[in-house]
Amino acid sequence: MSTKGSASNLQEAMKSLFIAWAQVKEEWRDAKSLEFEEKYIESLPRDVSQAIEAMEEVDTLLKKVRRDCE
Repeated sequence: MSTKGSASNLQEAMKSLFIAWAQVKEEWRDAKSLEFEEKYIESLPRDVSQAIEAMEEVDTLLKKVRRDCE
C-alpha cells in the first residue's frame, strides 16, 4: 500500500472512531469518560495530522531514493 493510501486509511479510521466515540458518550458520562476524552480523543486530530505529515515526508524520501537508484 502506498503512503498516500495509508494516510487516507488513517483519516477514515479517525472519522470512524469519532463517530463511535460520539455514540459512546451518549451512555458513558462520568469523570472517567471525560478523562479518557481529554487524554486520548482530543489530541487525535493533531496526532493524526502529524503522522500524515511524516508519512508524506517518507513518501517523498522513498521517491527520491527510487530515482537515485535508477
